[in-house]
Amino acid sequence: MTPLILALLAGAVAGVSLGAPGAGGGILTVPALVYLLDFTPAAATTASLVVVVVMSVTALVAHARAGDVRWRAGLLFAAAGLLPAAGAGALSARVPAVVLTLLFAAVAALAGLHMLHRRTPRGNGTVSGARAVGPGAGLGAVTGFLGVGGGFLAVPALVTVLAVPMSAAVGTSLLVVGANALVALAGRAFTAVHLDLTLLLPFLAAAVLGAWDGRRLVTKVSAGTLRRVFAAVLLAVAVAMGATAVP
Repeated sequence: MTPLILALLAGAVAGVSLGAPGAGGGILTVPALVYLLDFTPAAATTASLVVVVVMSVTALVAHARAGDVRWRAGLLFAAAGLLPAAGAGALSARVPAVVLTLLFAAVAALAGLHMLHRRTPRGNGTVSGARAVGPGAGLGAVTGFLGVGGGFLAVPALVTVLAVPMSAAVGTSLLVVGANALVALAGRAFTAVHLDLTLLLPFLAAAVLGAWDGRRLVTKVSAGTLRRVFAAVLLAVAVAMGATAVP
């Protein structure tokens, strides 16, 4: 199978996970780029940020039109994560591949376990900028360092910390994730990471189309089933990455 076909197929699968609420999100992008398209971990996390930015902006427009974005809460949360995202983004390219892979495997395992045991969080009724600093900074650092969107962390944090209703949490998280990813990508602008655009662009195009299929899939398959399937995939990815990271 040619690299171009692999890029299209991998992008479509990642896109489906991005489009299915509560599924794998962008966290499947990095392992797909590393193990199917031979990107280095540093290049894969950088390329993943490109995918996260494009997909977040695309989805944010749809949620904003539906009135499902809490702009003040999202901007507060995003602002707390911008500097950590930029710093972590610049640092990531200088971290040994083994360390980066192991850290990503740990986050993938965390995401999988979270999806298996996800419960609907409850807001506390208080919107506070001060309360957003810690969680927002942590999310920004994770996004910048590992190139993942972090929606599985952002949604419960927005609900419990900033009292964003669940009906608007996903849309608001896209604002946070997109802003963090864009700043993290800028932080890597001067690093010596090469991106193979002949593979990344087809991957991105397929991901955009796959995201629409993911949204349609939600109407046919229960959210619980989707979460369990993607949780199993993420846990398998975490084990595989952890096992192959150390010689």
